[in-house]
Amino acid sequence: MFEVTPLGAVTVLYSFTGLKDGGNSAAGLIKDANGNLYGTTVNGGGFGWGAVFKITPAGKETVLHSFSGGTDGASPYAGLIMDANGNLYGTTSGTQSGYGDVNGNVFKLTPTGTETVLYTFSGGADGANPVAGLVEDANGNLYGTTEYGGDLSLCSGFGCGVAFEITAAGTYTVLHRFGAGTDGRLPLAGLVVDAAGNLYGTTNLGGTSFSGTVFEITPSGTESLLYSFTGGVDGAFPFAGLLRDAKGNLYGTTFGGGALGNGTVFKLVP
Repeated sequence: MFEVTPLGAVTVLYSFTGLKDGGNSAAGLIKDANGNLYGTTVNGGGFGWGAVFKITPAGKETVLHSFSGGTDGASPYAGLIMDANGNLYGTTSGTQSGYGDVNGNVFKLTPTGTETVLYTFSGGADGANPVAGLVEDANGNLYGTTEYGGDLSLCSGFGCGVAFEITAAGTYTVLHRFGAGTDGRLPLAGLVVDAAGNLYGTTNLGGTSFSGTVFEITPSGTESLLYSFTGGVDGAFPFAGLLRDAKGNLYGTTFGGGALGNGTVFKLVP
């Protein structure tokens, strides 16, 4: 955990030990109005299956929740979002050993650290193994993606991933199952939502050239392919999600492709 000033001076706020305090943080941070930072670790914690932590501006770390690898979740790769009441929401990717929480979940954590599992993925048509975080709309509904699951006849029997919604009342709905035709496969990143409730995201593979896509999903679940990467100078294999400006332009990055083969930064107009 580090801080960099505008002049480039670096201060290490906290060094994880990999033990009960957590280890191997793979996601970014969020900050509350008091300057406290919140994040996740993939490993460590009280049971070794990752943790949610808080770090004060003075650098004091508190583990808010240690994942057990059971029904409460395991191995959160994604970061968190926070609502107006200070509750935290996130995803766990699940275990890879067949132990406990194999397919991941969506969870809520109160400011005092009480966890509620909002949804546990079955690994079937509902999705499996989310590695991305969540986005919340103005009505308190949550949206996200899973890397696998969905149509299990595709992607070597693992499914090519889904986009999902969890309403403020806790109802889970699959908005789209990826992999049919050229709509994209394996969404590794989260979503962004506009004022009308349309969702935008990327898939790592699939599309017309099998090099990844940018897509839109309407509130009713209709998916549109906005762009297919060719694997050439335009880029290939986007891992990360998108930013959307006030005019509806989308911005993102690709892991591969580009003029030098090392990825691109792109803009996609409406």
